[in-house]
This record gives sequence, C-alpha cells and structure tokens, in this order.
Amino acid sequence: MIFKLTTNQNLHISALLLTLFVSFFVVSLTSAQESDRSDYIVLQSMEDELNRSQQELKLEGYEAPYFISYQIKDNEFYSIKGKYGAVASSNNDRVRRLYVDVRVGNYDFDNSIKGRSGGRISFHDASEVPVDNDPDAIRAALWQATDLAYKEALTQYFNKKANKVQEIKDIDSKSFTKETSHTYFGPELELTFNASEWEDNIRDISSVYKNYKELTNADIVMTAQQETVYFTNTEGTSYIRDEVLYSIDAQVTTRAEDGKEISNYRNLYYVSPEEIPSVKEIKAIVNEMVEETLEMRSAEVLSPVSVPALLEPEAAGVVFHEAVGHRLEGERQIDDDEGQTFKEKVGKKIIPPFLSIIDDPSMKDFKGTHLIGYYPFDDQGVPGERVVLIEDGVLKNFLLSRTPVNGFERSNGHGRASYARAPIARMSNTIIESDTEYSKEKLKELLIAEVKRQNKPFGLLIKSMKGGETNTSSYNFQAYRATPVVIYKVDPKTGEETPVRDIEIVGTPLVSINKIIATGDDYSVFNGFCGAESGYVPVSTVAPSILVSEIEFQRKSSKKEKLPLLPPPFFDVGN
Repeated sequence: MIFKLTTNQNLHISALLLTLFVSFFVVSLTSAQESDRSDYIVLQSMEDELNRSQQELKLEGYEAPYFISYQIKDNEFYSIKGKYGAVASSNNDRVRRLYVDVRVGNYDFDNSIKGRSGGRISFHDASEVPVDNDPDAIRAALWQATDLAYKEALTQYFNKKANKVQEIKDIDSKSFTKETSHTYFGPELELTFNASEWEDNIRDISSVYKNYKELTNADIVMTAQQETVYFTNTEGTSYIRDEVLYSIDAQVTTRAEDGKEISNYRNLYYVSPEEIPSVKEIKAIVNEMVEETLEMRSAEVLSPVSVPALLEPEAAGVVFHEAVGHRLEGERQIDDDEGQTFKEKVGKKIIPPFLSIIDDPSMKDFKGTHLIGYYPFDDQGVPGERVVLIEDGVLKNFLLSRTPVNGFERSNGHGRASYARAPIARMSNTIIESDTEYSKEKLKELLIAEVKRQNKPFGLLIKSMKGGETNTSSYNFQAYRATPVVIYKVDPKTGEETPVRDIEIVGTPLVSINKIIATGDDYSVFNGFCGAESGYVPVSTVAPSILVSEIEFQRKSSKKEKLPLLPPPFFDVGN
C-alpha cells in the first residue's frame, strides 16, 4: 500500500519506495574507534581526496572553493514480493552512490540559489562508486565529481553575482551557515537475512489472499536493507554510521459493486530480525487488513459534506504533517515562489494554545515503537537537534538546514536528502503534544455533542489515512488534502458507527488546524516516507486523536470499472 504525504511538487510518503532507502538508523551513542571499523579505508580515501582538492583545486584567475563535502551511501538490500502463495520477485543488490557539494565564494555569499529547489548548487551525483574498498578507484570517482562540481559552482557563482544587479534579496540573509566540526564512528553492523527462508515465508503469508475472492489484487513485500553512510567536509566533520531496516509491506485492492476501487495496506518496520513477528502473527495482521477492506466495500457512499470529525492518531499525524509541518521547513520561508504561510508569525499564535509541536530526530522510539525519522547526523554533517517549533500555540522556530533563514543563522540538523538531491530542511520525528486530553470514550461523547450543537446529521470517525498532499506555492491554492482509508459515520442519536467511503479531506491549513477543539490521551506512532524537493526521507509522527469542530470533505476521485467477469481461478468450481 502506498502511503503519501505530499507537497505541491507531488511529494510522497511510501513504505514501498524502500529501494530509495533513506531509512532507520541503528547507532550507538558511544562512537567506536576508527580502527575498529574494517571499512575505515573508505572514509580515509574520501579525506585524502578532500585534502587534495582543498589545497590544489583552483581554476587560474578564479576563486578556489571555500567549502567541499563528500558523502557516500553504501546500500545493500534484499526484496521479496509475494502474490497469492507464490514469489513474484526476489532481488538482492548492492550499490554505492557519491554526492559532492562544492561551494565558491564565502559563507555570506556563494553559488547556492535559495528556494524550494533548495539544492540548485553543485551537489553533484557522480553515479556509482566502486563497492570494493579500493582507495584509488574511490578517489578517482571523487576526483571526477569534484572537478565537474567546481566548474558548475563557478558558473552559478558568477551568474548569481550578475543577477544581484536587478534582484531584491532578503536583508541579512546569508548563503550558508558555519557549523562546529564533529567526528563520529558508529558500530559496524551486519545485515542478517536468510533469503531462501523468507521466500518460503512470503509464499505462506501471501497464500492468505487466496481465501478472498473479492480481492482484485494483493501482494506482500519483505525488504531487508543496510545502509552505511560515509561523510566528510572541509570544516573537519567526519562520520560513519550504519543503518539497518526490515520492513513488511502488505497491500490489497478490491472493487465495490458500483465499480469504485478500494485499497488498504499495512506497513511494519523493525531494526533486528528478532523483532520480526512470526509467520502466524503476520498472517493474522494481513487477515485483519483484508477483513477491514471488505467492510469498506459495502460501505455507504458519501457526498461532499462539512461536519465535525474525530481523527484517530494516524490520521491526525497526517493532517499535522500536511497542514503545518511542510510550512515550517526553513527554505520555504525565503523563496518568493512559496506561500510563506508562517514567515512573519514567529512569536505569534498560529494553532490552538493547548497544542505544541516538536521535531526531534534524536528520539529513537516512543513507548517501544521505533521511530524511523531518527538520525544522529543530517546529510550536511550537523547533529540532529530537538526543536520546539510551536509552544502553547505560539510559533517559536523553523526546521533548519545550513541555508539560513532571517533571524535563524545556524542549522538545527534538519538538512536531509535522498539520492541525487541536495539537502533542504525536512521533518524527522514530529511530535504533537496537548494539554487538553480526554479518553477515547469521552472524545466520542464530545464529538456527538458537537454534532448536536451544530445540528448536523452525523459526525465522522477517521481511523486510518492513505496519505495526503499539500500545496505551499505562492502561485497556487494554499490548501491540502488527505485521503482516509477507514471511515465511519457516527449517528448523534444512538452513537452507532457505520462504514462510509469515497470522500477525502480538503481544507486550508490555518482554518483547519484552528478548528481542533480537543485531543485524546492515546498517542501513537505513524512511520512512513515523505517526498519533497530533496527526495524521499523516512519520517515519523507521534500524535493523539484530535476532535475537529468542522472538516470539509470532497468527493474522492476514482474511476469506476466493471468487476471481474470470472472469479479468481482458485475459486473456480471446475477446479
């Protein structure tokens, strides 16, 4: 099941995009010694070539680079996909990719071009790097990428100088923050995965789908991945960190009698083989998902409506991510193409005063559930910091990369990116806190009371969300939408809950968030992947249920198709 959290550039969270692995970090707070790592030669090769470039790289008559950074991401992954009791695909691969950032000028004014593309700097993807720990081969890849990046940086730098003649820029807005150097060597991890055993497990688990003739498509994917990140820059920062993630992603689709498609999913994440549930337990989870999906198949179709709604934690997290989170990313405050919703609102109330929002990449888990938005260092060599974004409804700070925002002149370790992208400020572990909490039962009572107060025919209970998207650009509508998966209509007279479908949330951020009137005490985690201008990154939300006095729902776009003319072959009475 593809879960999306998106912005105006069609950005996505997808648990199935794990081949773009930017995932869960497993690191120790105590660094290992460099000599303890068998792969230290990779970082040493990077440092050697970095020193050579820093000392000698200069085109005659032009500026030398004032800053260079190298990053190599070494990925090994297994991916096994199953359908109806059979293995549909089984893959194993390993690749190293290199990223080079070369800057010309100085910290106050360099070749970078600020904006929501963030990375229109010479942050160059040199394609693949040899997976052998051969210093000469690794340095050759670095040398080629650095040479090209430097020449691109010079061109950008002089073009930017020329453009300065006619463009108006923010006062006191510098190009790049100067940061403290750090050295870190995490423990060397090893990916443990028995592909043959998991092929058998996937056959067994996916056979569950053969019990349901109403399904039009169904699959399950087991992915095991390890990523080792090597980073060094001319400020003196160097680190190596290992990351391991195991994921199980199940997805099903069916069609209702009216031809509308209905889909559902389950995504499970683990950081060690010991944590992965048994085959029996996974099959139970898959069965539960399918039964839930079939219930929605016979649900009532709703027309567009505006009513009070109660959103359970997963759905609440999506709304906060879309309506608020992306609008607090630093680069969006300095780009004239952005709506800059909160740019002038630091120190002002922007959401209800009983709510606070924190983003904390240093937080590894919540009540035993791993947060895949955790990381020790961002993709610019800065330690991930806990940031209080909104306190008691008042805007305090932004998510910051090394691109300064007026009034915020240093990074708080949120510069993030996936392959072939330059880092910009992104969310990590977004935590919603409230001092107006109620039990689940009380929240439903409050929902019913609000429905009666407004004389509405019903309220809505949203249990899970497929994803969402938001538009933050100045040239388009400042709106967001989110697509529920499991929705119930709540009768204000009886409290009865009946399933409904074919609607999605739509609204404007400031209005929607400020209609929250209460929250639950049932904080829960949602893990997923978020796409933006710098690519796909792992994120988590920790949120309680929220009661909203009014949410607008529009008709969900969905093509109607005739149901299959024949049942699945394993339901054919002739077999």
